[in-house]
Amino acid sequence: MNKKGILIVISGFSGAGKGTIVKGLMSRYSNYALSISATTRNPREGEREGMEYFFRSREEFLKMIEENQLIEYAEYVGNFYGTPKEYVDSQLEQGKDVILEIEIQGALKVREKFPDTLLLFVTPPGMDELKARLEGRGTEDCKTIECRLKRAILEAEGIEQYDYLVINDVLDECIARTHHIIQGEHCRVSRNISNIEKIREELKRF
Repeated sequence: MNKKGILIVISGFSGAGKGTIVKGLMSRYSNYALSISATTRNPREGEREGMEYFFRSREEFLKMIEENQLIEYAEYVGNFYGTPKEYVDSQLEQGKDVILEIEIQGALKVREKFPDTLLLFVTPPGMDELKARLEGRGTEDCKTIECRLKRAILEAEGIEQYDYLVINDVLDECIARTHHIIQGEHCRVSRNISNIEKIREELKRF
């Protein structure tokens, strides 16, 4: 098995349950590390600096871009989001599977830089359910919800660029299914070239 960790991007419609799935993976399994994004949006109730996000002013975020401190960044519904790269690199080298919870624009930028990134797209079982989840959160006004639904129309056009579609229906089953997808990737031939070479070398002894 390849000892180096896998870089994983989990994307999906706003309200699809990406964050809940990621929290489930982190709490149930020990082999994951969560890449914490930097953002210019204001914290929601209960969110803490350095836990859910690194909250930065627009000026601070632009400086991070200037100093090449981000793997990727994108603007989404009026705010910047980006992935600080130092933490990601160190966790991968330690053998952790690093999860990035980012939107589709950023995901494709990561794939450009790191072609072996595993891309997962999360969706509810239906779009009526998506709307109900957005309204049920109670954290955003009608205009913001409308913006997120319009954004989902655009995001749906890029789903084929992902490796797996994860339908978030029964949460516990969805978390387990996502874990099995990720662990299966460790067995992919392209991720085990060094092991294959070792097998060939050992076979030469016979």
